[in-house]
Amino acid sequence: MKVLLAAWVLWVCASPVLRAQPPASKPEVWMMPPSSADGRALKDLFSHPDDWKETRTKIDVVGYADHLLSKQFTDEQLRMWLPLLAQWHLKLGLEVGAVKPWGVTGRKVFDAQRPMWDRFRLLGGSIYALAMDEPLCCVQSDLKKPAEYAVQETAQFVALVREHYPDIRLGDIEPYPSISLAALTAWLDALQAKLQEMHVRGLDFFRVDVDWCHFTIGGPNHPGNWPEVKQLEEVCRRRNIAFSLIYWAADYPALDRLKLADDSTWYVSIMRQGNDYAFVGGAPDQYVIESWIGAPSRSAPDTEEWTFTRSVRDFCARFLKR
Repeated sequence: MKVLLAAWVLWVCASPVLRAQPPASKPEVWMMPPSSADGRALKDLFSHPDDWKETRTKIDVVGYADHLLSKQFTDEQLRMWLPLLAQWHLKLGLEVGAVKPWGVTGRKVFDAQRPMWDRFRLLGGSIYALAMDEPLCCVQSDLKKPAEYAVQETAQFVALVREHYPDIRLGDIEPYPSISLAALTAWLDALQAKLQEMHVRGLDFFRVDVDWCHFTIGGPNHPGNWPEVKQLEEVCRRRNIAFSLIYWAADYPALDRLKLADDSTWYVSIMRQGNDYAFVGGAPDQYVIESWIGAPSRSAPDTEEWTFTRSVRDFCARFLKR
């Protein structure tokens, strides 16, 4: 504990050159459409840009998983579509691995993914940010290794990204409440301290994937609550890390099993999450509206009820006054 505390003090006092970029004064909005059906949602958005013109004025980043963007889109499609993002004044964000069962070290994962990133850049896609997909969770749940291993290998991955892509923003995604507030705070501090020790710039943002169904179920086996998420936001702010929150229909899978879910469920649920987090004073630096559950079934137009872009448009109007 004393060693960790000393490393933490060093990090706080470090030169700004080694520290992450400060959170933006204006919140950022990421839109990450469903990737199911061979990327139909994103393909529809690129093919029919007039169907979501208003939504584009309200968001900052279009996000997607790097391996799915590579698998689902041909060179011809990417060469035609990726440059449109810049024309629309939007940025490209990618969700990437850092430590995975198929790549148990940061270097192996970096080496495997780097050709995809270079391909996107060559085809006209300027990568704005990379979000690491739950390295701590993966190490503990899948690899059955301790948090110290996650710190070591994630730091190695971060160092490689910083070396080869110094202008790309980099952050981490972790789940809550399956990983507790205390454990997430300890993880952040340990990773930042390790990066400081390596003379590598720390995280630019920390993104939380909240399974808020646990809050509804309650009981000792279902911990977690929105005030704790707000505490995590404050933890990030004190460490000069942008706080990023995923908004999604956490209740959709269970309602679908009960045959109670449809496209309206997605819309109602992200609005519910928006209300609940605003109610406790929550205000992320990044609002990430992301679906990986195959819903809603239509991505556009944003003028019709229950489409994905309509949900993004209305969410931004309500919670960001855009």
